Amino acid sequence: MTAPVPLLDVDGLDAWYGEARILFALSLTVGRGEAVALVGRNGAGKSTTMKALMGLARRRARRMVFDGHDLSGLPTHAIARLGIGYVPEDRRIFTDLTVAENLDLGRRAPPGSASSWTEDAIFELFPHLADLRTRPGGRMSGGEQQMLAVARALIGNPELLMLDEPSEGVAPIVVEQMIHALAQLKARGMSFLISEQNSLLCQAICNRAYVIEQGEMRWQGEMDALEGREKSTGLLGSTQ
Repeated sequence: MTAPVPLLDVDGLDAWYGEARILFALSLTVGRGEAVALVGRNGAGKSTTMKALMGLARRRARRMVFDGHDLSGLPTHAIARLGIGYVPEDRRIFTDLTVAENLDLGRRAPPGSASSWTEDAIFELFPHLADLRTRPGGRMSGGEQQMLAVARALIGNPELLMLDEPSEGVAPIVVEQMIHALAQLKARGMSFLISEQNSLLCQAICNRAYVIEQGEMRWQGEMDALEGREKSTGLLGSTQ
């Protein structure tokens, strides 16, 4: 039986910051409706991988295809329009704007006849944000800002969400709320690439994992198989 064509297919990805080479021939795939974890210690190259895929770092690859489109040479805004939502580690919300205004700036029509995420649907997924719709982003907690960052990416109607350390600096109760929301999105068919060190989030959401060490892909496999590696290497942390 022929394997399905992946939504994201990357082979031989190299990336640099200035003259410093950070990634060395990374290869990974994300299937439709699949959640994939990108695991590694701080400085391993996880964030750089996502930035390279979004065109935010100098890169080259033998193959870098999303939904049949070659990403090589495309600017960041064009990559986003193809259907990739990206939430960076520092969230990048507009702190002077309200929750509703942040969502308005992230709005993008869905491709073709696909259904569109509305503000009401976003607030149903993140009910806590509904109570904060008039609050400026700068007056929100770290966890609330993270929810807003994910919501703003989602209202852009992506097919793939790339989340860089979504539980970083977030209270455990908010991590649980985030897991619940991401699980609902996955059940609806959303695809994910998640850079994360929180084992609870990874085990709850992800099907497979890739382990990066010093800019190289050192291991890949099912999440269940990662558990034994986690215990011996400490690559994933416990809940925060």
